[in-house]
Amino acid sequence: MVADIHQQQQRLLLQHWRETRSLMSPRFPCGRHNLLSDVPGVRVGHSTLADGARQTGVTAILPPGDNLFLQPLPCGVAVLNGFAKPAGLIQIEELGELQTPILLSNTFAVGTLFTSLVSETIRRNPQLGRELPTVNPLVLECNDGWLNDIQALAVTGDMACEALSSASENFSRGSIGAGRGMSCFSLKGGIGSASREIPAFNATLGVLVLANYGTLEALTLQGVRMGELISPLLPGLIPQQDAGSIIIIMATDAPVDARQLKRIARRAGAGLGRTGSYWGHGSGDIAVAFSTQRLSLPVEDAQLEPLLAAAADATEHAVLDALLSAQAVTGFRGHHRAALTDVLDLLASADSV
Repeated sequence: MVADIHQQQQRLLLQHWRETRSLMSPRFPCGRHNLLSDVPGVRVGHSTLADGARQTGVTAILPPGDNLFLQPLPCGVAVLNGFAKPAGLIQIEELGELQTPILLSNTFAVGTLFTSLVSETIRRNPQLGRELPTVNPLVLECNDGWLNDIQALAVTGDMACEALSSASENFSRGSIGAGRGMSCFSLKGGIGSASREIPAFNATLGVLVLANYGTLEALTLQGVRMGELISPLLPGLIPQQDAGSIIIIMATDAPVDARQLKRIARRAGAGLGRTGSYWGHGSGDIAVAFSTQRLSLPVEDAQLEPLLAAAADATEHAVLDALLSAQAVTGFRGHHRAALTDVLDLLASADSV
């Protein structure tokens, strides 16, 4: 009986895909474009390298403001599983402030991107590290070494500058920027985004993910386990462990402080769980949330409920967006990751016969 119900759920999901080519049924209203940049002033840019074995890139998230070092924003961090090599989290945990744009890339690029953010901050603040204190760059990473020759150290300072300078409200997702070489549930992962309206605050909460985690057998789409149907379509697949990491960036224009932002960021875990993740041993699962409002009097904690719920919902949606936006990529040593859209099309076609 249980197996019959599960198979019926799978058939209904494939029928829904065939008719709408969409998966997510949001629990709450989406923002205008269903993107992180629905939060006013927030912009995203990419630099992508797609060259044989080198499949990698940089993604930049720019909060509003010309000089975050002088006018930092409230920021909170939730480390769901700490198998990761980021830069900047310790001081954010201590002070609750975001002092720079956020850069995302592969694990071995952290040092390069750290230096790039220092250089950019010096350009805006020539006395940095002299009359002024030093800066706390925020750089986050995932391991793209399955599709990308990570030892090539291909990410450069110029790529960081390109990602920063190209940032806009309209940005691409999927196999682009930092997401170029990422895998998700043994399929092609990468950059995904979503947003939710928060009417109680006349505000928006936006999410961007760098998705590089999950086992295929655990993949859950709109509440339905689909990995067992997908696996036979990918002969010779090298399985992915839940050990590759995900970075979740949240932004909101609601008046919340750093401690409350940490609570909001932690709810990303609920969204990840809905997709089938359990935060595996070797996975670096980190959520960073910032507010664009510099207010001294935050809302009462009891009023956070809609933000907590939206954070979980938008995180799940952003992961699905990453999977559905990604194109198939073949890279290092001929390794390949298929696109979820292609796989669903095959399943939906077979199911309709």
